[in-house]
Amino acid sequence: MIVSLTPNTTLDLTVFVPRLVTNTTIRARRTYHSMGGKPTDASFILGRMGVGSLALGLAAGAVGDKVKAMLEAEGVRTDFVAADGETRINTVIIDEHSGEHTTITTASMSVTAAQLDTLRQRYIKALDGASVLITGGSLPPGVRPEFYAEAIELAKARAVPMIFDAAPPNLEAGLKAGPTFIKPNEHELSALAGRKLRTVEELYAAGKDILERQGTQVVITMGADGALAVLKDRGYRIPPIRVNVSSPAGAGDAVLAGLAQAIHHKRPIEEGLRLGIATATAVCLQPGTADYQVADMQRFLPQVELIPYS
Repeated sequence: MIVSLTPNTTLDLTVFVPRLVTNTTIRARRTYHSMGGKPTDASFILGRMGVGSLALGLAAGAVGDKVKAMLEAEGVRTDFVAADGETRINTVIIDEHSGEHTTITTASMSVTAAQLDTLRQRYIKALDGASVLITGGSLPPGVRPEFYAEAIELAKARAVPMIFDAAPPNLEAGLKAGPTFIKPNEHELSALAGRKLRTVEELYAAGKDILERQGTQVVITMGADGALAVLKDRGYRIPPIRVNVSSPAGAGDAVLAGLAQAIHHKRPIEEGLRLGIATATAVCLQPGTADYQVADMQRFLPQVELIPYS
């Protein structure tokens, strides 16, 4: 069973505007509500593939109920602990003139110690039947980055493979516990390194350093430049598949889903990389976060190239 752990559930509101200009009223041309949050995105994506998972986490209010309903509509089992406040809504603004996208995040959920303990107990129980764990993303106010270190250590103690995706400082905290995989994007890896990583060579070297120090394999998504995979005894450069991008939001989470699917089915991780990149490309065609058509994913799958990197 694939388990996703999302401590800070999210609903995304994607807004398309002609041009993003400050100090004025902008009339959106299109708006979409969609799934948000890295692990829940991955569960949503897997569900549409017909691969079931159990989505754990914290959710609050009517927005939290909507997140749950959207996941269950894709065949995902949910077991969210009810928190206080409201599950956040993030606003993704797509500037149609420049093609750039801006995400405004919010913090509207609050969590008590008792709610966190309840989540911990449900998570420990779920690990007993887990084939792989997907976790990451931001944390609600008051929840410390060490949350991820403990979650990863609990999975590690039960020999459950882990895929972790977060930005610093959560990334540093979880990485110390030695997850099986991390999947930073180029900006998150640069923040972890403490300097701007400008070239493929610099990004790969940073991933190689993590592998050598932590034993953690690294898959780096680079937006329009494709991806890199730094594995234990091999590496790959994965060129992008060129498409007309509607919104890239959730594309990186499709890579999480692909990796998890391969681990769950005990298939070579290369299959997971191909599936993840094909699905990420399909996600880019849709306006909503993590949304995609299975037919598009299947169309792109034969086009994914894994080029050995030395």
